[in-house]
Amino acid sequence: MLEVADIFRIHGPAWRQTVPLSLGQLKVMSAIEQCRTAALGGHVLRCSGCARLEISYDSCRNRHCPKCQASAAHRWLEARQADLLPVEYYHVVFTLPAAISAIAWYNKAVLYGLLFDVAAQTLRTIAADPKHLGAHIGATLVLHTWGSALTHHPHVHGIVPGGGLSPDGERWVACRPGFFLPVRVLSRLFRRRFLEELAALHRRGQLRFFGEYDALADPAVFAQWLAPLRAREWVVFAKRPFAGPDAVLAYLSRYTHRVAISNQRLIALDERGVTFRWKDYRAKGRTRYKVMALSADEFMRRFLLHVLPAGFHRIRHYGLFANPVRRDNLAKIRELLHVTTVDIAPVSDNTSPDTAQPTFVCRHCGSPMIIIDILQRSQPIRAPPAQRGAA
Repeated sequence: MLEVADIFRIHGPAWRQTVPLSLGQLKVMSAIEQCRTAALGGHVLRCSGCARLEISYDSCRNRHCPKCQASAAHRWLEARQADLLPVEYYHVVFTLPAAISAIAWYNKAVLYGLLFDVAAQTLRTIAADPKHLGAHIGATLVLHTWGSALTHHPHVHGIVPGGGLSPDGERWVACRPGFFLPVRVLSRLFRRRFLEELAALHRRGQLRFFGEYDALADPAVFAQWLAPLRAREWVVFAKRPFAGPDAVLAYLSRYTHRVAISNQRLIALDERGVTFRWKDYRAKGRTRYKVMALSADEFMRRFLLHVLPAGFHRIRHYGLFANPVRRDNLAKIRELLHVTTVDIAPVSDNTSPDTAQPTFVCRHCGSPMIIIDILQRSQPIRAPPAQRGAA
């Protein structure tokens, strides 16, 4: 099966000599190229049932690698199962307009962080309003920066229980069945608060502008550029409630550790470039599923648009689910809902996957496989040699 790693290995070395890439992008390319190869070492295994010998090479564990995220998602979901409540859950999406997405590319850490915080603040503010829900809520937000065609399209997906704690913390306040919060109200507050914070960042000199956006460094030009965004509708939508906790977990398994494109969507690498499947959300029905061909250089450029800043957390919890208070709040809510308390281990979303103990099962007979030798990695994961004109 064609993989992103194949494209990087075949076309990456020449392309890196012609374009400026950040150190983070170079490291991602290197990690994906080396993933599950002899370069990273591995294990020699013997099946305890049929005595078959096998070599298993180690993974790169990079969060942008299509091959590594399935196991990372599985571990994360196991930690989250105990957090689910026996209530309706809703899926809410907050999207940045194209104009702001363009400057977000040069200000990833600042504007992605702002997107998280303003989306969470919007949900909590409207939910706390007695005209709507009148309760303190919790939310889990997941950042995605891509559209299906690998374009830069920052948005956050929110998973939110349909209710919250009353202001005095003594009652569970449920939303109306099938309806969480009014989307229009969420959209207007999200727009206002984001633009206010964006203007404040500009006043403090915390935004950077390059190329065609150079002029936005001037306060008067920036204010003029912001004006149309105040009148435009911003995309916020809420999907119907999930069909129970199992559906919430199924959704989270698809979204929490997703990367810009999976290997399963790749079709071919040939003289036309890279051909892959994508979904056109503006079309309807079966016509929205399409095929696109990009040159290998353009495919790599688009993939690397979505490399996150080092240390940036793409899954965050807010309100009742904030890490310091989540355990106590969930216990309180279960008590109010008269459901059995579940033991919740204090697991961090950012625990290094390197601490997980590998387990191996024979693909032929299903018996456990025993590690009989360890193959040392030949080199650490590092960026390829610096290319000319690197940023």
